[in-house]
Amino acid sequence: MRIRAKRCVAAWAALACGMAMAACAAPPASPADEDKNPEGSSGYAEKPLVRAERFMVASANPLASEAGYDMLRQGGSAIDAAIATQLVLNLTEPQSSGIGGGAFIVYYDSATQQLKVYDGRETAPSSAQPARFMRDGRTLSYGAAVNSGLSVGVPGVLRAMELAHKRQGKLPWSELFKPAIRLAEQGFRVSPRLHKLVSENKALASQGAAAAYFLDERGRPWPVGHVLKNPDFAEVLRRVAKQGADAFYTGAIARGIVAAVRAHETPGDMTLADLSRYRAKEREPLCGTYRLYRVCGVPPPSAGVLGVLQMLGMLEQFPMSQFAPLGLEAVHYFSEAGRLAYADRDFYVADPDFVDVPAKALIDPAYLQARAALIDPDRSMGVAPPGDPVSRLASLGRDNALEIPSTSHIVVVDAEGDMLSMTTTIESAFGSKIFVHGFLLNNQLTDFSHNPVDAQGRLVANRVEGGKRPRSTMAPIIVFRDAKPYMAIGSPGGSAIMNYVAQTLVGVIDWKLDIQQAVSLPHYGSRNKQTELERGTPLEKLAQPLRAMGHDVSVHEFPSGLQGIVIDEHGLSGGADPRREGKVLGD
Repeated sequence: MRIRAKRCVAAWAALACGMAMAACAAPPASPADEDKNPEGSSGYAEKPLVRAERFMVASANPLASEAGYDMLRQGGSAIDAAIATQLVLNLTEPQSSGIGGGAFIVYYDSATQQLKVYDGRETAPSSAQPARFMRDGRTLSYGAAVNSGLSVGVPGVLRAMELAHKRQGKLPWSELFKPAIRLAEQGFRVSPRLHKLVSENKALASQGAAAAYFLDERGRPWPVGHVLKNPDFAEVLRRVAKQGADAFYTGAIARGIVAAVRAHETPGDMTLADLSRYRAKEREPLCGTYRLYRVCGVPPPSAGVLGVLQMLGMLEQFPMSQFAPLGLEAVHYFSEAGRLAYADRDFYVADPDFVDVPAKALIDPAYLQARAALIDPDRSMGVAPPGDPVSRLASLGRDNALEIPSTSHIVVVDAEGDMLSMTTTIESAFGSKIFVHGFLLNNQLTDFSHNPVDAQGRLVANRVEGGKRPRSTMAPIIVFRDAKPYMAIGSPGGSAIMNYVAQTLVGVIDWKLDIQQAVSLPHYGSRNKQTELERGTPLEKLAQPLRAMGHDVSVHEFPSGLQGIVIDEHGLSGGADPRREGKVLGD
């Protein structure tokens, strides 16, 4: 393995002053909250820029990255590597993703020069009704909704990976399962991050199967370094490796999923027919431009890429390259653009098979120029109103769905030049907490609006309906420069994903940071509420100046988990978010 790593000195203060913009970004002093990386004694561990010549993979866990790297060394494609990586993440980062959840995949095929999008988003059971999370005219608390059988959507990640593998795979399907099967049988060491997140999640103890796996006989989280084995999951993987995804969606595994959902204290209504009918979808990519770059990714039901394109389209009206990355102007303009994009997201975006989403109108350059004109250089607008590009606003209600950050992202470039960006999730930390056959089931249905109507009595586009896919903010993106693939980027982070990804793109394109510097930048932005600044970073010094401009400021941890790869004249360079245990590997 030939990896050339570059480690730079800390330069937050220089970035904040607009100096030494090419200096490497060092980690902030305080880690992220729900998804923090507790590897170091304070702050999170510094990560180097990694360079390679032929291929590269980056994920949120070293063992997962090693599985993908092994596939690439065998001559596998980018999707081969991503599948092996995802299956290991199910073991080593179970709180974030796995076969009990869903995914979006963006894939560039170098042979055909085509961009593919695979939608493996979960679906609501066919019997689901709009008032699913209502009781006596009131919405359930978020905790009560999540930790229930009602929150579980029909998983989609295996169908999506199988569909993509049929189109772009090179290695045999069964080969991709070997690293995860080996780890499940032989065991892997509990990482500091997994130990901490299990320790903080009290709901696991109330679910017998989950408690038996994640806790010892005295109800304590397994200690760091404990070798955790999962023979049940190994058996599931052996079946799927041999029989394909049908082994998951029919037969004994499917019966186990349905039984677990229906046996919960608050039972769900998923059926065997819901599982057997599930299909991943291939969708047309959603693309826009920023400066001289073409930015492409998944369309609705995810709002993530659409929102990123909106933010970039508005920021293009301003000289972002002249602002210091951590300066007052950058934070102000970026946050105001975010307000406007999130305002549109809350009204317009839902499953396009159920709702007419005006995606093209929302990223039309003329519309975004008009939206950008609402940004005052000296004063925050507070809560932004949604726009009305197609004269439909009066008939739509504002969504009240919560999207909690526990997801994972994978990026790959293979030896043939194929590029992949994949975001995969079970929604909140440890999903529904329902553990069956060695894996966790998602709580993805809480991404629907909990109330089907808003305060004015208007129907919400993202309301629960049978067979519908809940709105997401996942934003796996591939960027093109001169019609050639240039960057793969994406992040977990719930509803904040749009901000994380847009900030990284501005970092690379406008501020000329390398990919590791860009993913390490302290986070800021607005989701059309407060202006948020990452705790433990120089951004805290901007709180008072921002308040003087009318910003309602909050300072807190940001659980991002960005992964990125850039292809340039020097080859491949990769960056992994220092807020997690991620690792970049390449040759």
